Amino acid sequence: MSGLSAETRPSPADRVLSFVERIVPPLSAWAFALRIWLAMVLALYAGFWLQLFGASSAAVCVAILAQPKRGQALSKALYRFLGTLAGGAISILLIGAFGQDRVLLLVSVATWLGLCVFVAHFLQDTRAYGAMLAGFTVAIVAVAHIDTPQVVFEAAIDRVAAITIGIVAITFINDALASPSTWRTLRKPLSEALSATRAFARETLSRADPGSERAAALIRQIAVMRADASAIGGELDDGARRAAGARSTIAALYAMAAASRAFTAAAALLDRESEAVAEARRICLGLTDDGKPDADAASHRLGALVDEAIQSETSAPLEILALQRGLDFARASSFAEDGLNALSTGCRPKRDVALPTHRDLPVALRGAARVGIAFGATALLLIAAGWPATSFALVQVAATCSLSAIAPDSKAFARGVLIGMPVAALCAGIVLFGVLGGEQGFPLLAIAIAPVIFVACFLSLNPPTFGIGFILLVFFMVLLSPSNPQTYDAQGFLANAFLVTMAACILFVAVRIVLPISPAQRRAFALDSARDSVLDALAGDGGDATTRTSLNSDRLLQFSQWSSGSGAVRAASLDRAFDLARLESAASRAHAQLCRLPDEPSLNDAARQAREGLEAADTAALSRSVRAFLRHSRSVGAPTRLDIARLVSDLVTAGGIMESQHRLLRRLGILRPA
Repeated sequence: MSGLSAETRPSPADRVLSFVERIVPPLSAWAFALRIWLAMVLALYAGFWLQLFGASSAAVCVAILAQPKRGQALSKALYRFLGTLAGGAISILLIGAFGQDRVLLLVSVATWLGLCVFVAHFLQDTRAYGAMLAGFTVAIVAVAHIDTPQVVFEAAIDRVAAITIGIVAITFINDALASPSTWRTLRKPLSEALSATRAFARETLSRADPGSERAAALIRQIAVMRADASAIGGELDDGARRAAGARSTIAALYAMAAASRAFTAAAALLDRESEAVAEARRICLGLTDDGKPDADAASHRLGALVDEAIQSETSAPLEILALQRGLDFARASSFAEDGLNALSTGCRPKRDVALPTHRDLPVALRGAARVGIAFGATALLLIAAGWPATSFALVQVAATCSLSAIAPDSKAFARGVLIGMPVAALCAGIVLFGVLGGEQGFPLLAIAIAPVIFVACFLSLNPPTFGIGFILLVFFMVLLSPSNPQTYDAQGFLANAFLVTMAACILFVAVRIVLPISPAQRRAFALDSARDSVLDALAGDGGDATTRTSLNSDRLLQFSQWSSGSGAVRAASLDRAFDLARLESAASRAHAQLCRLPDEPSLNDAARQAREGLEAADTAALSRSVRAFLRHSRSVGAPTRLDIARLVSDLVTAGGIMESQHRLLRRLGILRPA
């Protein structure tokens, strides 16, 4: 055994090569860093050539827009430009109104910051960044010139010009050096997510439901692609169609996972699995192959099985439910394949759906209040201390607190800022006073900043060190502040380095002591939101069922991220959350189907009972309406029968959840006390 282990032990050369592979970034990271460095150099040169007062802001803009994919950078650039315009306009307005009263000016800036952060919480991806940027741009323009209000208009124009130069520079470099396209890089993970969803459905249909934990993990794998899907639109002429295809596929993957679980649950409740249900199971299992299953043909056959079941006097409601969920699975599979094809080819997909995300109002309010309180407290502290260059510190506090408010994990971002700020100050000091050392040549400046930019880009590409890399990339240029001619004021540099480090400390403390949100509170907020959504859905205000599926999936994802406790407790908590989502979706679809039914006397009474049963959460009324629909289904046409089958399946789902989760629903106020 010792001889065998000696023969298989890696040689020293292999261990060295393995170590080098772990620490040396891949070629794609080097290409990304090269593009960002070239874009920064180009932006600085253009700013100096145009003699902009804030030429360094163009390089800072490039640092903020540093994204490895072209679509991400373009999307962020668009909303950065719009946010800068909005912030600049508000700066001029506030200075014009409160230029002579600093207290009112600072209060209005803090209020505007909080409002922008609040709005950003309810937007997605780069749109949220644009709303947040509109907030701290006011601090950059208005607060930074609080002593010279007469130049605010010029400062706003100068900043817009610098931002425009930065956007043009990074766009030109990305195009010239063939930055990876978002739609190309999205195809592989989206195909892998489709394979993972099929594998999940195959296990669910052939064995048993893997459980809510596995379902939440699958949702997490799917949800991370939403940002890339929304960033495709501006890349190509057919980018809007490719983006619609990606969104359609993501929504279909959510539906496939939910439909496979619902089919298995309904089939398990049957006393005996009928031939129709067994055939539906075989058809759905065939759709889980990674080849090219014919989802349209499967949908046609499953639709025929549903139609036969709804006309049969012996079919039970649970059998119709199982067959309908099989049909839903086949249709979702068809949309998934079609959307993936649209992403790859640019053809028009069968549908264009939205992918809304869930946001809790209390979280948004607390985030907005935290930014306003941190900004106001810092202003009071610095003014009371009589510290010079107070405006610079306020700008940094406003920027970092606003960025943390829209970060997925504010505490992790604050840790990255706390580490990245001193590193950025140290690197800027070494470059400014060590490498440049009083020189004025632009080529030397371009070469001197390259190592720091490359290291920052490498760090930003690694998720655990993203915050450190992002702060280093941005605030290195903020503190270096390249100008023409370059100034070498050691005292001013040290003061600014101290102020940005102090801003990092203020952020680190603020996210922990100013209106902190514990995981238990986040779960409670999500549960309250789910309760309100269920009540709206039962009343007929649930909205479109497809968008509700995306919204519910995002809420379930967030709920699973903040869930804790033992495995059994966590699993039970997730099960209840999934049941609430199923109840909401079923109620929304049921009301939509009720609106589509023809105005026939034989169906009107059953429809009235169904509406009343949903609004009152009355399982007995829902059961009566189901029996009435089944009695009258044989006297209507085929399209109406399929609508009735879908309606019956949703009414049965809603009634079943009301019975199985009656204690939870009573505690939430959805069901009346017994």
